[in-house]
Amino acid sequence: MDFLALIDKYYADNPPLKEILLCHSRQVADRCMKIARIHPELNLDAGFLEEAAMVHDIGIFMTDADGIHCHGEAPYLCHGYLGAELMRREGYERHARVCERHTGTGLTAENIAERNLPLPHRDFLPETLEEQVICYADKYFSKTHLGEEKSYEKVVASLQKYGEQGVITFRKWRELFE
Repeated sequence: MDFLALIDKYYADNPPLKEILLCHSRQVADRCMKIARIHPELNLDAGFLEEAAMVHDIGIFMTDADGIHCHGEAPYLCHGYLGAELMRREGYERHARVCERHTGTGLTAENIAERNLPLPHRDFLPETLEEQVICYADKYFSKTHLGEEKSYEKVVASLQKYGEQGVITFRKWRELFE
């Protein structure tokens, strides 16, 4: 996969958003690659890890988030599954699963129904180690504060707002990946 060509294809008409996407995704990819280097015993697919980290947020252009130059119609929360649909159309099923499963520490159909979220009522939980690593690394970086890395405590506090299960999952990942 040529992830830069793919990003260029969908972001050519919005250079400010493209720059945000590339910066954020590179931060996530770099953290993923560090995890792969320090944990060879996990047998992570480093090539896929980098590609998928670089396109995990490819669907943001279809959403409405004015603060980061997103002028689409869908709520920002939908960027994962919209990006997954795009990746499937491009022929990248494995990458699509990363896109749709990286929100929070994953979402269950029950979470979606309980909170009346604008998402299909199905589970969006990271399953493979690569999906989990990308989901984990993504929590440390925001698109509104590029170049900054959140502290572990700040990530936990942001996850806490959505319930204890996300915090438990994140702590488990920290033990595994750090």
